[in-house]
This record gives sequence, structure tokens and C-alpha cells, in this order.
Amino acid sequence: MSAAFDVLPTPDWAATTTISIPRDSSADPAEWARAVFDGSNAPVVVKALFVLREVAAKILRIPPGDPSMLAFDRIVGGEAVIDTDDKHLHFAATVKPEPAAGLLHVVTAVKFKGLIGRLYFAPVSILHDPITRSMMKSAARRMGSDRIVAAKSRPVRTALGSE
Repeated sequence: MSAAFDVLPTPDWAATTTISIPRDSSADPAEWARAVFDGSNAPVVVKALFVLREVAAKILRIPPGDPSMLAFDRIVGGEAVIDTDDKHLHFAATVKPEPAAGLLHVVTAVKFKGLIGRLYFAPVSILHDPITRSMMKSAARRMGSDRIVAAKSRPVRTALGSE
């Protein structure tokens, strides 16, 4: 079971999104959490949806989005835990890489706070998986590129031991 359910044992809504990653990927959940939720590297369509989220926030009179809302708080059992308790809902998510299995998981749990939370989350629930999946795939591409760059930048030793 995911640590997301330690934070919210009885969520109103929950989902798990899983993608394939290379088996030689990082096993560090903190590194993956930062990569997945790095707004500056989010796909363009996701950035546009975050702009729409801000419009909805004004209409519903909920606090504007803040990048710190998606920052992980701690590592528990190999998962980076994000725990954001906001005015309209309580959101918990975990990021868990399993490179030996070639998988990356993001588990999300949400507890609504009244009608505003339910109204806000109605469209989010429909778009959650495609948005999360695109952010995870973008992170996997970037982390794969970093691995390739690091491999190319290693010094090469010749038979004489020089570089």
C-alpha cells in the first residue's frame, strides 16, 4: 500500500498512474519527485492547463497555485510523499521509482472539503491521469537524457592510463 493512504486513509478520490522507465534509472524517489513536478519542464499543454487552474481558482475563491504545493515533504518506504492540505481539498501524492521492474508510480489521494472542493476537482479528475502521465513521461525523458550526457562526459582511459 502507498504512503499516500497513510496521509489520507479514506480518500474521496484516488488514482495510480504508472509508466515504464529504463531499468538503469535512478532509484531515488526525491530525484523523481522533483523531475515529475518541475513546472518549468512540464509539457506545454500541462502549463496551459495550470493557467486554466488559476482562472478556476479565482472564480471559486480558492488560493492560487504555488509550486511548493507539489514539493515532496519526506521519504517513506521508498516513496517521496507530497502532502498539501488546502482550503478546498487535502491532496496527498507519492512518487515511487522501481527501476528493477522498469516502473515509475505516482499515487494520488484526495479528500474534498465541501462543495467547492468537489466542484474544483470534477474536471481535474477527468484530466488527472493524462496530465500526470505526460509529466511523468517528460521527467523520464529528461532523466534519460541526463544519464546519456553523464555517460558521454566520463573521461576515457587509454591503455597507458591517461585521459
